[in-house]
Amino acid sequence: MPDHAEIVTAEQVRLSDAEVAAYRDKGFIIVENIYSPGDVQRMRDALDELIATARGVTEHTDVLDLEPSHTPDHPRVRRIKNVVASHPVFEEMLNQPNLIAVLKDLLGPNLRLHGSKLNMKAADYGSPVEWHQDWAFYPHTNDDVLAVGVMLDDMAPENGPLMIVPGSHTGPTYDHHQDGRFVGGFDIEAAGLDVSPAEMVTGPAGACSFHHVRAVHGSAKNTSDRDRRLLLYQVAAGDAWDIRGMPTEESWDAYSATFIAGTPTIEPRVVPAPIRLPYPGPLRGGSIYESQTIMTSKTFGAIEDT
Repeated sequence: MPDHAEIVTAEQVRLSDAEVAAYRDKGFIIVENIYSPGDVQRMRDALDELIATARGVTEHTDVLDLEPSHTPDHPRVRRIKNVVASHPVFEEMLNQPNLIAVLKDLLGPNLRLHGSKLNMKAADYGSPVEWHQDWAFYPHTNDDVLAVGVMLDDMAPENGPLMIVPGSHTGPTYDHHQDGRFVGGFDIEAAGLDVSPAEMVTGPAGACSFHHVRAVHGSAKNTSDRDRRLLLYQVAAGDAWDIRGMPTEESWDAYSATFIAGTPTIEPRVVPAPIRLPYPGPLRGGSIYESQTIMTSKTFGAIEDT
């Protein structure tokens, strides 16, 4: 059974040097009390509104990624895509001062949002996510890039919490391809990676995890009678540019609008890092869940076909 990650309780919601060092060493950290109970409830209410739009829907949409057991009469949603653009509450919570303060401690004064989503593991049937690295999906010119996991429910071992292999962010970028196509996960045995040291990212609703873009992580199916809803903000340092598509003069205004703190720069910082591009793309796209359905080697059990 994996160990449990230590939780940092932030009184001023600023990290000490030792806490920042812990993030650098392990590749993740957990901070409590980023969001108040009232904030959490507003996000839950907004999520309920988005899930309600799945009634009558028969296929995945640009916003909704559906569970294999979804039916139009009994909606089951496993992901809200681009959640910041899907409901104003999630854009408001992205700019919460406590969150911005911690992000500045970890990434510096200039911060850019490069993605957002909300993964749901409903009680009894929430889908697993196989071991992977976010870096395999979107390598940048430097790896001062992370994902914030906002816990909308209490997260415990039984409801499928995120699990992260400490120190894996300093290792190689594993091959997330199968038969020459990107599948969004990798075979840990073929990679020779021991995931037994993985730690569970648990904590109360309102806490946030911060995990490095190169950290190996995954999560099992939710087998409990409690939901596990995790809002994810993907944030990069302002001088980390996504090498899959640099901003152009035509896209500069849209790129600049993604900054949540500080100012853009025309000088990307480039550092050595092990990079594998996610090409050729997956045979089944739309979300990591879809891409991983065709994986032949899985740790957390088969993801049902849709």
